[in-house]
Amino acid sequence: MKKDIHPEYKKAKVTCGCGNVIETKNTVGDLAVEICSACHPFFTGKQKLVDTAGRVDKFKARMETAQKLKDSKKPKTEKVEPKEVLSLDKKMEEIKEELKEETVDVKPDQNETTDEK
Repeated sequence: MKKDIHPEYKKAKVTCGCGNVIETKNTVGDLAVEICSACHPFFTGKQKLVDTAGRVDKFKARMETAQKLKDSKKPKTEKVEPKEVLSLDKKMEEIKEELKEETVDVKPDQNETTDEK
């Protein structure tokens, strides 16, 4: 490394608006900050949601309407009662029997020719 090209790394105090003082090292020197980990709502667990324009309520309302719309589009399955299934099975059997009676199997003889004039 070349000498005298790097800034001096020295001890510094970071002072927060709440009065908290943190000792660290940097190249700038002492710093003053508005908020630190001791007073930041995220770190203290006292996070408040400031909503002056009602954006959160509007968002929640949109989410509720979207959920209702999503639920209404779900296909509703209808339960088929066993009596209906049995009656359909009986009808299918009746139709099959009718088709068997009406259907005639006709096979042309292999010896006969179909070219008749």
